[in-house]
Amino acid sequence: MNGSIVITKLTTIAASSSNFLKRLADPVWKILSFNLADETIYPAKTLSASIEKGVLSVAYGSRFFSRIKIRGLREFSFDEDRFPQPEVFASSLALAISDLGAVSADISLSIPKAWAIIKTAEFPVTVKENLPDVVSFEFDRLTPFSPEDTFYDFRIIGEDAKRIAVMVVAAKADLVRPYIEALAEKGITVNRVTVNLSGLETLCRYAGAGSDTVFVEILKDGFEGALFFNGAISSPFTGSFTTDDDNARADMIMNEVTPLFQTMQRYDRAPGILLLMKDKISPLKELLRTRINHPFRILNETDTRIRYSGEEKGIPYAAVGGVLESLWPKAESLNLLQKGAHERPKYPKTLTIILSLLLISMWVLSIIAPLRTEGKRLEEIDRQIAMRKEEVKKVEALKKEEESLNHEIALINNFKRNRPLTLDILKELTVILPKNAWLTRVRVADTTVNLEGYAASATGMLPKLEASPYFKKAEFASPTFRDARMNSDRFNIKMDIEGYEKIEEPGKPGEGDEDEEE
Repeated sequence: MNGSIVITKLTTIAASSSNFLKRLADPVWKILSFNLADETIYPAKTLSASIEKGVLSVAYGSRFFSRIKIRGLREFSFDEDRFPQPEVFASSLALAISDLGAVSADISLSIPKAWAIIKTAEFPVTVKENLPDVVSFEFDRLTPFSPEDTFYDFRIIGEDAKRIAVMVVAAKADLVRPYIEALAEKGITVNRVTVNLSGLETLCRYAGAGSDTVFVEILKDGFEGALFFNGAISSPFTGSFTTDDDNARADMIMNEVTPLFQTMQRYDRAPGILLLMKDKISPLKELLRTRINHPFRILNETDTRIRYSGEEKGIPYAAVGGVLESLWPKAESLNLLQKGAHERPKYPKTLTIILSLLLISMWVLSIIAPLRTEGKRLEEIDRQIAMRKEEVKKVEALKKEEESLNHEIALINNFKRNRPLTLDILKELTVILPKNAWLTRVRVADTTVNLEGYAASATGMLPKLEASPYFKKAEFASPTFRDARMNSDRFNIKMDIEGYEKIEEPGKPGEGDEDEEE
């Protein structure tokens, strides 16, 4: 039981340590592998040309430190029922490039949704590393075209432990190539080919519409749109108006979008609807608003969070979406010219090595610098000690002299405190002894007094000596006897001095504390 608890604790500690190291390693690796040409900081310029029926829309934008700005917009009108011819398209675009000063910008060509096929497919997750080859191999099954005669690209839109979902967008090369060749004759190189609907999906996400949106663009004679699901284009639809009645037109649009809402309900998702229509006062807009029980927004009336140079009237949203698809790092853009060949990000080895060496150098300095600082501090302390060595010696000599003086003072104080003055004792004896007593000998020691002499009555002296504040324990040191010639008692009295005890003298400095016997 205890073993399992220990294993559980070790597993928990290992997991938390692994997570901590991962959180620490991710930002460090991002710094070490940072590319100076990264999209987040590298300035870029793009001119997007959107081909639509009867219209060529042009948007010129730039990016600097992840800030995207639309610098200019142009729109050229043609026959309403036809797409512009390649030669006319190339001439108009060359004029727009010159007029907007976008000679050095990358060119993005946005083709109409009617020219493209959008399909979704699923593959085993094991083919992820070779996905471009798998898509090319399965292209005949996914689309009615062959990969050799098609411009196409794909994007991963979902992935789990077993399956990987892919969105494939393809367009016949015969439709797109004439426009590319017409531009090439004027010295204009196309860097990217995408679909209008893909740019509009990017615009919706950039504007904050969310990853789940039903987009509908209402044209003069019809409508088209798709479900933008998890940032991918799903279930595209197109319809033509067969009547001028707004109620009938609203019914046609509802017949297309209602199944999309029902599909999303099965996933417990509630997408909003984003409407794009040039006629802002059309009653069709209000009819759709009353029939759709979902968040409803008009793209023309929504803040897209895009910065423009100049006025924002008549914005060609498909062209603006093409600019965002090229410049926004989160766009996950398509480029049909790549034919599914996605380059893996290359990390700059030179910069990584330089940054790694810099980090190692900083680490070494962080270790060496404190040691050198402490070494210098020790050297300075040694220098200060050497400078004051003579002063220290003088101080030590003074300390020894002070100790010697203190010892002498202690001796004097002990002598005064422990040894009573002989004069005081003699004075006391003179006061308390009877007048008929005289002393032949007085001996004052450390704490005792010996008296020898004669008195009329020797025994009468003891009470007087005991009553004195100077003496205690008065007693005869030897037997008394009567001197007939002197007619007096001869006595020898021994007594202690009151308040004094025999103590050892304090030793001199440096001597031990052991008692000495004499």
